[in-house]
Amino acid sequence: MKISLPKCEKVQSHVDDAIVKGGHVLAGGNSFEKNRGQYFEPTIVTEASDDMLCMNEETFGPVAPVASFQTEEEVIERANNSPFGLAAYVFSENIGKAVRVSEALEYGIVGVNDGLPSVPQAPFGGMKESGLGREGGQHGIEEYLEVKYISLGV
Repeated sequence: MKISLPKCEKVQSHVDDAIVKGGHVLAGGNSFEKNRGQYFEPTIVTEASDDMLCMNEETFGPVAPVASFQTEEEVIERANNSPFGLAAYVFSENIGKAVRVSEALEYGIVGVNDGLPSVPQAPFGGMKESGLGREGGQHGIEEYLEVKYISLGV
């Protein structure tokens, strides 16, 4: 993923922080330059814990932290404990469980067994500190409309 040097340094700091705090890089984890651009490898960090930067800040880079949990309630509480709420992802073979969890998550976009849930016809936007309002889809157009209510008594 091509990103600016300061953003690349932020992504690297999140990966380095995860490693120091017990995370393991399963894939990726490095930046590189190519064609006069700064890139960061798609990265998977396992053994992610709640005290890691990649679990508490919006990395905005190709880092997927993977954390284990025991119960649905625990994972929902941990996910919703974040001040951010742009996107969350749920992967499960149990569709009922996946739907239950996705409905309980306080995120503007939730991908269920879908790593790329954004499409032009769907509303895009976050919750909490990740923003208010939506762009795209039928809900996004509402930002550009002037609504008028007229009552006519006859």
